[in-house]
Amino acid sequence: MADLTHLRLDRTDDGVAVLTLDNPDMRNAMSDEMTASWVRAIDELAADRSVRAVVVTGEGSAFCSGGNTGWIASEPDASVDYLRTRMMAFYRAWLSIRKLEVPTIAAVNGAAIGAGLCLALACDIRYAARGARLGAPFVKLGMHAGMAGTYLLPNVVGEAHARDLLLTGRVVQADEALTMGMVSRVIEPGGFLDEVMEAAHGIAATAPIASRLTKLALLDGGHRDFEACIQWEAMAQPITLATADLQEGIRASREKRPPAFTGE
Repeated sequence: MADLTHLRLDRTDDGVAVLTLDNPDMRNAMSDEMTASWVRAIDELAADRSVRAVVVTGEGSAFCSGGNTGWIASEPDASVDYLRTRMMAFYRAWLSIRKLEVPTIAAVNGAAIGAGLCLALACDIRYAARGARLGAPFVKLGMHAGMAGTYLLPNVVGEAHARDLLLTGRVVQADEALTMGMVSRVIEPGGFLDEVMEAAHGIAATAPIASRLTKLALLDGGHRDFEACIQWEAMAQPITLATADLQEGIRASREKRPPAFTGE
């Protein structure tokens, strides 16, 4: 994709797309240029049925140091209405990754701070490199959390951990993030992206329709209650049972070979 600034989009033959935040001199802070590029890239991926998994990572030593607060400090007399309008557009731009129906993985290669952490939380799965630091220190900057932090963090780590992190503003190391459930795996830096890509390729090799429906089933903490769950599954599972991929999956299992799913 052409005309991306502070962002790279790479693709693999099996349907994995890799979005790399590429503003290392600013620790991948979310510049206006990066934000506009992000929206274009997400729109492109959302329209592409060949995409089966998306990985988000950062160039250099950081994943993302958060929003570029320079413009806020430079406009001390800005009205609340102006700031609200601008922040809402910023939130919606970056959280647009949630509209992707394919699984998304945040490869947290380094610091994920503030809005950068919220971006990782907006992904389905988070893997962290050992040594990465994660936190939402909004209160230490004198501001309320933004970019759905007060929704996403409790949803991922539970209310107790979320209160601790949001009210103290403390930043945690990857190993503590793992104990909280903020990340699913901590990986040594040397082979970090290779291991994340291996997981992404594994997701890309699964049946696309089943993968998309499973992601939708788990969205926003999952089903409202037990009955809603079985009602959903009684619809979603027969959808997959009626696919050609189901027949391929059964054949491959019987023939002891990897399945070749087509999404049909």
